[in-house]
Amino acid sequence: METENSLFGKTAIVTGASSGIGRATAVTLAGAGAAVVIQARRRERLEQVAAEISVDGGKVLAVAGDAGVPADVDLLLERTLAWTAGGGKCDIVVVNAGRGLAGGVLGSDPSQWQDLYQVNVIGAACLMRRAGQVMVKRKSGDIVVIGSVVGRNISPFSGFYGSSKFAVGALAEALRREVCGHGVRVSLVMPGVVVSGFQAVAGYTEENFGTAVAQFGQLLEPQAIADGIQWLLTLPPHVNVSEIMIRPTGQPAP
Repeated sequence: METENSLFGKTAIVTGASSGIGRATAVTLAGAGAAVVIQARRRERLEQVAAEISVDGGKVLAVAGDAGVPADVDLLLERTLAWTAGGGKCDIVVVNAGRGLAGGVLGSDPSQWQDLYQVNVIGAACLMRRAGQVMVKRKSGDIVVIGSVVGRNISPFSGFYGSSKFAVGALAEALRREVCGHGVRVSLVMPGVVVSGFQAVAGYTEENFGTAVAQFGQLLEPQAIADGIQWLLTLPPHVNVSEIMIRPTGQPAP
């Protein structure tokens, strides 16, 4: 049943959809009626998410790939446009895939710097560009870019990672200025501390992270970010929430 919060008739791409914020967003948008195209490197986990969406009656296409590889980004758009009814349809793109890295300029592992920027910045920019090109032609669409509060307020725990989110936030605003006159909305979503597998992959431990955030109280689950994304997508077309921060209530900084 279509409601004011529904996305029936929309096609949405979500990258990094095998876990965390990406998974929660894909499931939420599918539950709101969107046909979702999900991408992640881990094929088995991606297919599990696709199966979950299908069982609940959603329409889903899983496209395994690396969001940091331009050729995989191109394939993702090609598969999406071919899959949609009548072809050429892409209404929503959630640029979510990314990775973290514990430490700042002095403390982070420099052997991981290039890989981090490849997916967090270069890959994100490639997807934003391709999505923007499609949506400008159609004179409508939503591009939602997942940044971070540490991309606005630097953190001593993740300074180098934060620099990549500074960059992606600048790209989101630059894109918004290019496409807004064509009816395309761009939104930057900046989560605070969200509990997921992100922390372990980034190298955060109880010593370098857990103790510091314990004072924040109840931390966010990925669903809180997915709900925020659904909300901004269902606003009237002439209303663009260009930036939103979603923090745990007890998180004073960053």
